[in-house]
Amino acid sequence: MSPLPPEHPFSEGLQRRPVNHQPLTPIRFLLRSADVFPHRHAWVHGRRSATYEEFLARCRRVASWLQESGIRPGDTVAALLPNTPAMLECHYSVPMAGAVLNTINTRLDAATVRYILQHGKAQLLFADTEHRGLVEGAMGGIATNDRPRVIWAADSEGPAPEAIGTDYEDIAGKGTPAHEIRMPEDEWEAISLNYTSGTTGHPKGVVYHHRGAYLTAMNNQLVWDLGHYPVYLWTLPMFHCNGWCFPWTIIALGGTNVCLRRVEGDAILDAIHARGVTHFCGAPIVLATVTEAASKLTEPLPRTVRVMTAAAPPPATVIEAMQAKGFHITHVYGLTESYGPAVVSAWQEEWADLAPAEQARLKSRQGVRYPSLEELRIMNPESMEPVPRDGATLGEVMIRGNIVMKGYLRNKEATDAAFAGDWFHTGDLAVAHPDGYIELKDRSKDIIISGGENISSIEVENALYRHPGVAAVAVVARPDAKWGETPCAFVELRDDADAVTEAELIAFCRSQLAHFKAPKTVVFGALPKTSTGKVQKFALRERARAL
Repeated sequence: MSPLPPEHPFSEGLQRRPVNHQPLTPIRFLLRSADVFPHRHAWVHGRRSATYEEFLARCRRVASWLQESGIRPGDTVAALLPNTPAMLECHYSVPMAGAVLNTINTRLDAATVRYILQHGKAQLLFADTEHRGLVEGAMGGIATNDRPRVIWAADSEGPAPEAIGTDYEDIAGKGTPAHEIRMPEDEWEAISLNYTSGTTGHPKGVVYHHRGAYLTAMNNQLVWDLGHYPVYLWTLPMFHCNGWCFPWTIIALGGTNVCLRRVEGDAILDAIHARGVTHFCGAPIVLATVTEAASKLTEPLPRTVRVMTAAAPPPATVIEAMQAKGFHITHVYGLTESYGPAVVSAWQEEWADLAPAEQARLKSRQGVRYPSLEELRIMNPESMEPVPRDGATLGEVMIRGNIVMKGYLRNKEATDAAFAGDWFHTGDLAVAHPDGYIELKDRSKDIIISGGENISSIEVENALYRHPGVAAVAVVARPDAKWGETPCAFVELRDDADAVTEAELIAFCRSQLAHFKAPKTVVFGALPKTSTGKVQKFALRERARAL
């Protein structure tokens, strides 16, 4: 559709100007909150805290140091950090310098971290001192001239570090607090880079823009009815889809970020009581951890605590148990490619009279689109026609709108395939219910979601194939009450192979992959195949479910 011609009455003299059109960017959330709520706590971490006024000054100092150190607009600045103030501040200081923030999963192995640093062409890396071994392992395979400079962050709540060069706190405390912020000239500019495991061994670099980050942050407020001054506990890793954009959401509302270095049930309950926590997010594994810890409580929570969860839907029994203790559960669905959550199981008032078990069942559905997601459909991927809303007909989840990624970094082929027909093809299979709510049934990409982390089945298979005794292997998801799903490997051994055990293969995988990617179960025997030799994974999924 073409725009109105310049001579049209609603065009003539009504062009965009700086006075009436500014690029959307979440950077402005901090500027406003520091102006409106200067003395409220922006974050607390152990015995440390920072007001909004102090938080902005720290971010300005880091941004000024980045620019003075040679970081230019469009450069990549990586962060290998747990949920600490440094990680939260990177979500503002890095884009304030015009750079692109690349948060890296701290649970990855050195080879994958190395690939991400090289593929993303990181110029600088902020790293927690606890991960020194991981960083050194990753750097070992990068030519000296191509290695990003490392700035170490020694966390007051982490292990005691040794002196290893420039410290993050030196930068945050000594930069220029009046630094002039570099705002995006166009909201389509990249703000962050997130790597997803995809369906191949190498992760793909998902690029976010300022507009999408801004809109997702605003949408989080709407779908969760956050209101002003939430006290948000960081149980969701900020390296995962930029913490579902909540580093920007909470700041927009003048809320307090309660940083949590390690996610443990007792620590979460302590924060709820001592810090006044009102909200937190997490994968079903977090809910299971909290449920176990809360089962020991003799008194109800001091207030209702709202929990947003995603990934594989939590069992209805877990939802029931948490709600009985005073937690209110909201289930969402999304992907790295959609800035995190883009679909929410929106609560309907008429559900309030249903039995708790039925409420839990409804809540475990993925739901309806976020307000800023223009379209959500379950479609036949061949005909690109919507499937009936009958709760039975399978189709692929497809979305489009302003909270879909720019594309995959330096991977035009994958980007074009993902955007075929002007829809983003999620690869997830689902049904549409008569009320319009969608419910996931399977994953055509064979991605395993364990504890909220994506695991590529092909990556695990490739690792197992390196074992000299393995002739054929297929990896599928096995349902798990604690993790949601875990990798289950079906293995055919070579005829001449010596006795190979389950423990041996699991240890072999752990020597090559991040430990959470290694299979938790190994089943030996012939693999079911089609007449053309293709492994029938659907049959293996059924076997895994029955184990």
